[in-house]
Amino acid sequence: MSAKGLEVIDHTVQLTHEWINELTGRASWASHRDALRLLRVTISAIRDHLPHDEAVQFAAQMPLLIRGMYFEGWRPSCTPLPERDAEGFRARIESEVGSVAEYAGPEDISEVFRVLNGRISAGEIAQVRAALPKPIRDLWPAP
Repeated sequence: MSAKGLEVIDHTVQLTHEWINELTGRASWASHRDALRLLRVTISAIRDHLPHDEAVQFAAQMPLLIRGMYFEGWRPSCTPLPERDAEGFRARIESEVGSVAEYAGPEDISEVFRVLNGRISAGEIAQVRAALPKPIRDLWPAP
């Protein structure tokens, strides 16, 4: 039981740490802060390529804290983005994490996708992947 009686907050903090710890281990990064940044920017890039209904359904399966980061700065009137290429998708992510010494490029982005594959239901992952432009969908390993 939570000392303050706010189990929902304790639980989301715990789940968020689990996601970050998994990504940190998968990417073999030392910094949990950098792994969180990679997760945040990647899920935001995914969000901006999804139709609104699918973006919201995807977020519904995320821990509350990660969901908040996912929606932070979202401008629904500007999405889905018209760009359809994988290069622009990767470039957006790399503009935020490319300076991280441990960043290994597309391999690390794939690790975020693998974390999502393991943490979000297979049905929702299939729907999200299907909604993405094919060049971006091809970056995402099948569950």
